[in-house]
Amino acid sequence: MSMTFGIVITPRSGTAWARAAQNAEQQGYRTILLPDTLNTPSPFPTLAAAAAVTSTVRLRPNVLAAPLRNPAATVRETAALQLLSDGRFELGIGSGRPDASTEAERLGMSWGSAAQRREQLIAAADAVRTQVDPAPPIVVAANGPRMLTVAAGLADRVLLAAGPEATEADLAEMVRIVRDNTDRDVRFTHQLVGIGDELPFWLSKRLGLTADGLRAAGSAGVLDGDPAAVAEVLEYRREKYGIDELIVPGELADAFALTLDRFTAT
Repeated sequence: MSMTFGIVITPRSGTAWARAAQNAEQQGYRTILLPDTLNTPSPFPTLAAAAAVTSTVRLRPNVLAAPLRNPAATVRETAALQLLSDGRFELGIGSGRPDASTEAERLGMSWGSAAQRREQLIAAADAVRTQVDPAPPIVVAANGPRMLTVAAGLADRVLLAAGPEATEADLAEMVRIVRDNTDRDVRFTHQLVGIGDELPFWLSKRLGLTADGLRAAGSAGVLDGDPAAVAEVLEYRREKYGIDELIVPGELADAFALTLDRFTAT
C-alpha cells in the first residue's frame, strides 16, 4: 500500500471551510481531519459540511473523545455522516486527552478512570461497528501499552498518539505492542510535528519548543525540509513499521506541499 496523507484544518467561517475542504481534496489529501474539543466546532456537523462540497476526500474526527458522548449518540451521528458523505466517514476515536476532564464536566458527562474510559471507547466502537451500515473504518488513537493493546483488538488503523519528542524507537515499540496483540493486518498513522524549521503555533508559542531542539532530541515527527529526504524517511517507515498514513497540521501544509506532490503526482 502506498503512503496516504490527511490534513487537520479548522473552520474560520462557513465559506472558508468549504474552500479549505475543496482545496485539500484537489491537493491530493486523502482525509480531512477535525479535532474534537470544546474550543473547536463540533466535528460531526462540520465534517458534514465538508462532505457536501467534496466528492472523494474522506472525513475523520481527530479524534472523537469517547467519554464526551454515549455510544448511542456516537452511532446516531456516525450513521448520519455516513449517509451524507456517501460512505466517506472514518471514525477516529480515543479515550480522551488527559486534560479533557473539564470538557466532560461542562457537558455533564462523567470522567472515569483510565480503565473506565477505555471501556467507553470499546463500547462506542462495538456499537458503531454493529449498528451502522456501512460501518466506517475505525481509527483508534493510542499511546500507552494498555491503550495500544485495546487498539490492537478492535482498530482497523492505529494512530500512534506519541508526543512531539517521541523518537523512532518509541514508534517502533508502539507498533510492536500492537502487532504482538493481534493477528490482523493493522496499519498505522503518525502525525507530522514539524518540517524544516517550522512547527505549529501550539508547539512553538505555547509549549516553547523549537525544531532544532526537537531534532536534537531525536523527534521522529520533525522531518527534513528537503522533499526527497522526507519521502525517503516516510517510505522507510511504511515498509518497516506499516506507518502508511501521515497527518499534516494545516499550518504546515505549505511547507509540506512539495513532499505531497512527490507522492500524488501522476
